[in-house]
Amino acid sequence: MKTISILFAMFLAHTLNAQSEKSLNIEVIVENISSADGSVLFGLYTEDTFMKAKPNYSAKSEILDGVAQITFENIPEGTYAISCFHDANGNNKMDFEPTGIPKEAYGISNNKVNLYGPPIWSDAKFDTEGNEMKMNIKLTR
Repeated sequence: MKTISILFAMFLAHTLNAQSEKSLNIEVIVENISSADGSVLFGLYTEDTFMKAKPNYSAKSEILDGVAQITFENIPEGTYAISCFHDANGNNKMDFEPTGIPKEAYGISNNKVNLYGPPIWSDAKFDTEGNEMKMNIKLTR
């Protein structure tokens, strides 16, 4: 009986915690795309995954009139960063020069591109603070 009571209490606590976790949508727009070739790939990252692993959430957008737009839906509140790049050749990966410089245009949330290396978490991070978000990202080379 004691085991059943403990399991029921754990289930109840988990249910209440799941109901209190808010989710939101994050809309992302890129307007300065130089060609309609390929698509734009987006990744939404936490600090643990930013520039280290696959994104926590990903999306792909066609380019219409120089604009790519996606919405990350039902995202838990938290601190995130977004990166995106114009996959002009459609190979679903970012291409680099032998020197390590990107061949394809890219951007990050907050539009603070590090000119001397890869994007930096502290430059790209943002807090959702429980609000629906709309963000513009500018691509750079």
